[in-house]
Amino acid sequence: MSSINTNLQAMLAARNLDQSQKMLGRSLNRLSSGSKIVDPADDSAGLAVSSKLDAQSLRVQAASTNVQNAVSYLQTSDDFMGGMNKVLSRMSELGTLAQDVTKSPSDVAVYQKEFTSLQDQLRSTIGGATTEIGGTAGVASPSGEFNGTEIFGSSAGLTISIGQTAGQTLTIPTANLRTGAMLSLINQDSSGNYTMLSSDPTALATIDNTVQQLGTQRATFGGVQSRLNLAAATLQVEQENLSSTISRIRDVDVALESTQMAKYNILVQAGTSMLAQANQDPSSVLKLLQH
Repeated sequence: MSSINTNLQAMLAARNLDQSQKMLGRSLNRLSSGSKIVDPADDSAGLAVSSKLDAQSLRVQAASTNVQNAVSYLQTSDDFMGGMNKVLSRMSELGTLAQDVTKSPSDVAVYQKEFTSLQDQLRSTIGGATTEIGGTAGVASPSGEFNGTEIFGSSAGLTISIGQTAGQTLTIPTANLRTGAMLSLINQDSSGNYTMLSSDPTALATIDNTVQQLGTQRATFGGVQSRLNLAAATLQVEQENLSSTISRIRDVDVALESTQMAKYNILVQAGTSMLAQANQDPSSVLKLLQH
């Protein structure tokens, strides 16, 4: 039917053109933002899943940071114990020299002076209250600390989160050096004098036992660090997989979307041309009136 008041062809062409323009605009938004989900309506389920994965990814990153900090804690602890091991080696040498029967009392006193200085170094590194290491004053702020946490105290071990779900934890055992053979070396009496002297017959045996005590503690921490390194590698792989999954859901496929944009661009141009053509059709009715 020919009509002047209603141009159905033009209305249809306008609707198709409007749809093509919307699709072209969506392609442009996707390409400009790099995101496949520009509007929640694009993929509401994918948006919900990716948001959940985002939170999981952040927890993995936080756990990875925890693990690296724990590794730093253990490395710092081992550095301190390595230094103490050198101190013990020198103390062992001094103890051997002090027990030389050919040495005069003044010679032994010189050895004892250095021996006492090394005991002071151990004591200041390990720290402790007078109830733990004796003496007239304790060491409240030992040098053996990591971010304000005493390394060689008697407190409970440190428990850290090494995964993105609850319960994925690892406990670093305590490194209490305020006991055993080490205590025998750094313990002081009520007057502030060390109970162990370089010339004591048991000094060398006590030092050997202390070296063994340090070796055992370093081996324990080494085992924990191996577990942490494995956890760090696992978290890295988990983070990569999460990032890949989130990317597949959210990130736009540039090649595919560029093809879609070209398609809708052509449809818009064709639609515009057809709308112009449809708007010209009612003019043919005037030819009927002219005749």
